Amino acid sequence: MADAYDLIVVGGGPGGYVAAIRASQLKMKVALVEREHLGGICLNWGCIPTKALLRTSEINHLLHSLDAYGFAADNPRFDFQKVIKRSRGVANQLSGGVKHLLKKNKVTVLDGHGGLAGPRTVRVTKDGKDVASLTAPHIILATGARARVLPGIEPDGKTIWTYREAMVPAAMPKSLLVIGSGAIGIEFASFYANMGAKVTVVEVMDRVLPVEDEEISAFAHKAFVKQGMTVLTGASVKKVAKTSSGATVTVEEKGGKVTEIVVEVVISAVGIVGNVENLGLEGTKVKVERTHVVTDGYSRTGEPGVYAIGDLTGPPWLAHKASHEGVVCVEAIAGLHPHAIDPTNIPGCTYCRPQVASVGLTEAAAKAKGHELRVGRFPFIGNGKAIAMGEPEGLIKTIFDAKTGELLGAHMVGPEVTEMIQGYAIARTAELTEAELMHTVFPHPTLSEAMHESVLDAYGRVIHI
Repeated sequence: MADAYDLIVVGGGPGGYVAAIRASQLKMKVALVEREHLGGICLNWGCIPTKALLRTSEINHLLHSLDAYGFAADNPRFDFQKVIKRSRGVANQLSGGVKHLLKKNKVTVLDGHGGLAGPRTVRVTKDGKDVASLTAPHIILATGARARVLPGIEPDGKTIWTYREAMVPAAMPKSLLVIGSGAIGIEFASFYANMGAKVTVVEVMDRVLPVEDEEISAFAHKAFVKQGMTVLTGASVKKVAKTSSGATVTVEEKGGKVTEIVVEVVISAVGIVGNVENLGLEGTKVKVERTHVVTDGYSRTGEPGVYAIGDLTGPPWLAHKASHEGVVCVEAIAGLHPHAIDPTNIPGCTYCRPQVASVGLTEAAAKAKGHELRVGRFPFIGNGKAIAMGEPEGLIKTIFDAKTGELLGAHMVGPEVTEMIQGYAIARTAELTEAELMHTVFPHPTLSEAMHESVLDAYGRVIHI
């Protein structure tokens, strides 16, 4: 006989476990099915452990820049296995925390693979054997995604890596080539470059970080090259030939020029594929496009009572988007009338050096929508805190509707901008205009003052440039 619940969540990542906890808070009886690790890819193999690695690489960069701060140290070095061990320890600590939170909120957790088995029913299996049959009027699919694989460049865990292998290598490579310059690719490129590797980035689009504002992409590109990376845009990898010491990568650059690059390791970071297989979607009204489930602003699919959140659905593919989708979905189920998800209000962050963060429309997108614009810019070289920190390279760009004063978008590259973007995210959610932002008092000396100055610049009132 099937166990009955008010809500079943399939997948325990940042979307699934947050949805389950919020549902429990709303007095629902909840079951969560997870086949691998609570916390999902983000916590175990993505956002969190990569940030631990990037923190280490920042320290390594600082250790080799001590003279600028009046320090000296002989032969600074690192134990690479300790670096990896610390990253895994951080992930394990947080995964255990998620388990505790689910238990505290009385969510029933089942270990296994969950899939639809008819209306209102989820079948749970483990190693091919039935574990349980569950029923509920509402089922949330939160099964996430996996790395996209390019034909002929299939990961082998030794010479060709995905993000998983890149996080737990047996040894520090001396050279590597990263295919793709989105957030995942650039973060690994930044990590390994700051740890001392010779890094080449190949991007098929005409610029790095192609989802970002063009001006920010250009600034980041120059910074990466200055740090010693080789960055090839408008280029594609034609062949990866494995050798005894690594791989020879054939790259076709702009204008048809073909070059061969010899490296120890290749990291493939060319997007993700939704985990839509074996979910029992056949025979349902759930629509799948390009491996991702189609949903509305409340995460409803075409099948009554079935919802989908997180990387299983459309972009942006971000952990915080998944969590918020889970909350909105559950609150809508409970009849609380939450606001539908607005993707343009979801901030994006890339934790390379320098950091990149944005929310809202790029300048090009705002123009394409027919807005008359006022655009402000402020460089970190004009910010006292940035200069004192020794990190004066960066830019904050704000885009306003010239007629209404609406903040259409904000784009940042520089020190700690991933912590600062939330200020602009709040402004967009609260529908603030330039007037409220200009009348807000920003503390001195802080990096956030550059946010204020960028707004002022859009209206011809900038003070410090």
